Amino acid sequence: MVRITKTKTYNTETASVVKKVVCGTYGDPHGYEETMFVTPEGDYFLYTNGGAESKYPEEKIVSYTKARAEKWLAEN
Repeated sequence: MVRITKTKTYNTETASVVKKVVCGTYGDPHGYEETMFVTPEGDYFLYTNGGAESKYPEEKIVSYTKARAEKWLAEN
Protein backbone atom coordinates (compact mmCIF):
# COMPACT_ATOMS: atom_id res chain seq x y z
CA MET A 1 0.00 0.00 0.00
CA VAL A 2 1.20 3.50 -0.77
CA ARG A 3 0.22 6.81 0.83
CA ILE A 4 1.59 10.05 -0.59
CA THR A 5 1.47 13.36 1.27
CA LYS A 6 2.75 16.74 0.09
CA THR A 7 6.29 15.95 1.22
CA LYS A 8 6.53 12.21 1.91
CA THR A 9 5.76 8.83 0.38
CA TYR A 10 4.93 5.88 2.61
CA ASN A 11 5.18 2.53 0.83
CA THR A 12 4.83 -0.84 2.55
CA GLU A 13 6.79 -2.48 -0.29
CA THR A 14 9.95 -0.39 0.14
CA ALA A 15 9.91 0.29 3.90
CA SER A 16 11.23 -2.08 6.57
CA VAL A 17 8.98 -3.75 9.12
CA VAL A 18 9.91 -2.77 12.66
CA LYS A 19 7.17 -4.72 14.45
CA LYS A 20 3.90 -6.43 13.55
CA VAL A 21 1.01 -7.13 15.91
CA VAL A 22 -1.77 -9.52 14.86
CA CYS A 23 -5.00 -9.96 16.82
CA GLY A 24 -7.25 -12.81 15.74
CA THR A 25 -6.88 -15.14 12.79
CA TYR A 26 -7.22 -14.73 9.05
CA GLY A 27 -10.89 -14.36 8.14
CA ASP A 28 -11.92 -13.30 11.66
CA PRO A 29 -14.25 -10.29 11.21
CA HIS A 30 -12.98 -8.88 14.54
CA GLY A 31 -9.30 -9.57 13.80
CA TYR A 32 -6.79 -6.94 12.75
CA GLU A 33 -3.11 -6.25 12.22
CA GLU A 34 -0.92 -3.28 13.04
CA THR A 35 2.52 -3.02 11.43
CA MET A 36 5.10 -0.36 12.23
CA PHE A 37 7.37 0.47 9.30
CA VAL A 38 10.39 2.72 8.85
CA THR A 39 11.29 4.16 5.45
CA PRO A 40 14.86 4.29 4.10
CA GLU A 41 14.78 8.01 5.00
CA GLY A 42 14.00 7.19 8.66
CA ASP A 43 10.30 8.12 8.63
CA TYR A 44 7.93 5.93 10.65
CA PHE A 45 4.39 4.93 9.77
CA LEU A 46 1.77 2.52 11.04
CA TYR A 47 -0.11 0.32 8.58
CA THR A 48 -3.44 -1.01 9.86
CA ASN A 49 -5.96 -3.42 8.35
CA GLY A 50 -8.62 -5.73 9.68
CA GLY A 51 -11.91 -7.52 9.39
CA ALA A 52 -15.21 -5.77 8.75
CA GLU A 53 -16.09 -5.67 12.47
CA SER A 54 -12.61 -4.75 13.75
CA LYS A 55 -11.28 -1.37 14.78
CA TYR A 56 -9.53 -1.21 11.37
CA PRO A 57 -12.15 -2.25 8.79
CA GLU A 58 -10.14 -0.64 5.96
CA GLU A 59 -6.45 -0.38 5.11
CA LYS A 60 -4.84 2.78 6.41
CA ILE A 61 -1.39 4.32 6.77
CA VAL A 62 -0.75 6.87 9.52
CA SER A 63 2.55 8.77 9.80
CA TYR A 64 4.33 8.68 13.18
CA THR A 65 7.07 10.78 14.69
CA LYS A 66 10.06 8.85 15.99
CA ALA A 67 8.99 9.53 19.59
CA ARG A 68 5.43 8.37 18.94
CA ALA A 69 6.74 5.26 17.15
CA GLU A 70 9.00 4.44 20.08
CA LYS A 71 6.05 4.80 22.47
CA TRP A 72 3.92 2.50 20.27
CA LEU A 73 6.75 -0.05 20.14
CA ALA A 74 7.15 0.02 23.93
CA GLU A 75 3.41 -0.52 24.44
CA ASN A 76 3.16 -3.35 21.93
